[in-house]
Amino acid sequence: MSDPEVPSGAIASDAAALPGGTTAGDRVAALAGELASAAAERGPATYMEVCGTHTMAISRFGLRELFPEAIRLVSGPGCPVCVTATGDLDVAVALARQPQVTLVTFGDLVRVPASRSTLADERAAGADVRVVYSAADAVELAARLPEREVVFVGIGFETTAPTVAAAVLTARDRGLPNFSLLSLHKTMPGALRALLDAEEMAITGFLLPGHVSVITGSDCYRFVAEEYGVGGVVAGFEAEDVLEALLMLARQRTPAIEIGYRRAVHPEGNLVAQRLMAEVFEPCDASWRGLGTIPGSGLRLAPAFRSYAAEERLPVETGETVEPAGCACGTVLRGALDPVDCPLFASRCTPASPVGPCMVSSEGSCAARYRYRDVEGLEAEL
Repeated sequence: MSDPEVPSGAIASDAAALPGGTTAGDRVAALAGELASAAAERGPATYMEVCGTHTMAISRFGLRELFPEAIRLVSGPGCPVCVTATGDLDVAVALARQPQVTLVTFGDLVRVPASRSTLADERAAGADVRVVYSAADAVELAARLPEREVVFVGIGFETTAPTVAAAVLTARDRGLPNFSLLSLHKTMPGALRALLDAEEMAITGFLLPGHVSVITGSDCYRFVAEEYGVGGVVAGFEAEDVLEALLMLARQRTPAIEIGYRRAVHPEGNLVAQRLMAEVFEPCDASWRGLGTIPGSGLRLAPAFRSYAAEERLPVETGETVEPAGCACGTVLRGALDPVDCPLFASRCTPASPVGPCMVSSEGSCAARYRYRDVEGLEAEL
């Protein structure tokens, strides 16, 4: 692939000028050319991105149109809404049905199907389900509604866990006995290990998450190269960032963990945020959609904060877990199925009528491919 062109509607060639008179489009085209040369020298490789923001950016910028044939990029378990297990969603639905509970969470989770309902359905039936932008908003709500049990459903990776930990500390310091947390948080290293242990597909390298790595640093991924012989590069979120990270991966001859997103990520990460998480949470086994139970990959409240654990304060019965009929999200999250190859994609499963979470979440791989299918040249195929 030579002289790659930026696809129409993706990255404009007259983007803002960079130092030296070049534009962002010029830089993207140059990086795509370098990537083609490096890939031709290295040979076929499969890389996996494990960040929902990367998934959306890759589709939004139409980057697949720039990749040489030797490079295959697949999406992994990088969307926190998507990897939340159906059984955990059943607990959230059961909590929402309790008459004394005001259930609070982020917007994407409200429409994700549980076994027999969604939080949106429960709200329509009269449950008090509210959407907030941060865990701090849930704490304020608990202060305003002292007669209600305010349950915050916390999801996300290491990016959001420190802010939720801070909210728990605030609730304690303000003496709010009606605030509790259903912690469905997960940590990324365990998922990488599970993917590699499964050996379902040969992964040459990982496009490692930028936001998560701001907190964790890059050192936590060293086992990927040292134990599995697989490289990784922490990437930023602009088109240039993604292409530069893939170029770094393609040029690796000895597997290593590198940082492409150097303006925000350091090897040791954010130590203050790490200490905050360690104070409030402790590791636990967690169930991941598509990956099953991964030891030590979840975060539950530490013993000193267990009085704020919703699952203990408000135990509920959920019944048998039932997965959405025909949904292939679990396979998509392992990178073993491209969203467009799912029989339900863009037919029975659309953002307006989603079957599974990968089409619901703003960071889901199915939603990304659907939303930007014209940019990716998929319109003629659907």
